[in-house]
Amino acid sequence: MDKCMNEYFLFGDEFKRSEEFGNYDMSVGKSLYEVIRVSEGLPIFLMEHLNRLENSADIMKYTMRVTRDQIINGIIMLIDKNKICNGNVKLVVNYDPNKGSGENNSLLNERFLIYFIPHSYPTEQQYNEGVKTITYHGERINPNAKVINSDFREKVNQQIANSGVYEAILVDDNGFITEGSKSNIFMVIGSTVVTSKVENVLPGITRQFIIKSCQNLNIDFQERNIYEKDIESLTGLFISGTSPEVLPIQCVDSFFFNSSKNSIINSIMVEYQRELDNNKQKFVKFLKNRTIN
Repeated sequence: MDKCMNEYFLFGDEFKRSEEFGNYDMSVGKSLYEVIRVSEGLPIFLMEHLNRLENSADIMKYTMRVTRDQIINGIIMLIDKNKICNGNVKLVVNYDPNKGSGENNSLLNERFLIYFIPHSYPTEQQYNEGVKTITYHGERINPNAKVINSDFREKVNQQIANSGVYEAILVDDNGFITEGSKSNIFMVIGSTVVTSKVENVLPGITRQFIIKSCQNLNIDFQERNIYEKDIESLTGLFISGTSPEVLPIQCVDSFFFNSSKNSIINSIMVEYQRELDNNKQKFVKFLKNRTIN
């Protein structure tokens, strides 16, 4: 079970103290979730996260009864209640078949939880030098849906801990690189940026804005399958995600790369930061006008 950080969390529309968090176990049934980065007191890419949450519900054939306004207001109030400037907030929508009124997914009992979780952002040294990774042969069920899968998560985390690396790069049964265990993976081949096809991975929010950054910079970008056996021929790689943002990879298993010095990766890092800053400005306007472009 996650650790709840700070003094308060939100269950439905009620604030609860963190000491009570253990009373609200979401491990029964299925849970959809999103982890959203809070920067300068603002939830980053919130609307895109909500789009993905709704898409996950569609894939799982769940009828979400909690509304966008409830989620948005809940996150804003929780940030204010805990006086948070920077951190990661997690929202979970749980469907418990044992407390519903039928087999149909639309009749399942729905519970809604928002809370701050421990976060670990890369250090300046990791951005400057890149991070170590390993390959891990395994794939997530329903990769397009962000659904909690504790068994898979624990197995991968154990392998990451045993190897002393930052992340594990998943390889599917066909030998293709798909994504990181908690991130998306981008590869540079010459002057082209490549990532796995979207149907094979979680459509990450950071991933979405990296693709946009490539378009803004006129960088050749492709979605296609790359075999694990071709890793050594890559020019560089980087991780993308809510916490790491755009993080160069120093090595994959025994293969080393100069990713942190790659000019294409560095330009994407700068352009992504510009997109993030623009999103903050949009959200400030949203708070004033309750509308967003």
